[in-house]
Amino acid sequence: MKKYLTLLATALSLSLGAAHAADAPAAKSAQQNKMTVCNKEAAGKKGEERKAFMKDCLSAKPAAAASAPAAKAPAAAAPASAASAAKKTTQQDKMKNCNKDAGDKKLKGDERKAFMKDCLSK
Repeated sequence: MKKYLTLLATALSLSLGAAHAADAPAAKSAQQNKMTVCNKEAAGKKGEERKAFMKDCLSAKPAAAASAPAAKAPAAAAPASAASAAKKTTQQDKMKNCNKDAGDKKLKGDERKAFMKDCLSK
């Protein structure tokens, strides 16, 4: 009986492992396709602009990346990338300022949480 259960457990493990391994190439292939499309669209961008663009492009939903034209004009995408980078910097600055203000006021717990929420929403 023990041998039968061991054999059954081994067979089950192998079949589940094979099914999972079959899904991995499909997911990897989709990610590689997305990376190829994003690299083509990022042609001509350098430094922080390229980094921000690639982050946005790779984090987009698969349907959006697949429907995006591969020969998109680099100049058209640049303002969006620059704008998102500027927004993040502004949000980071807000967070630093609000944290500093909350620290100066020696706020803790719920008071600090409420203050931070209000401060960051401005």
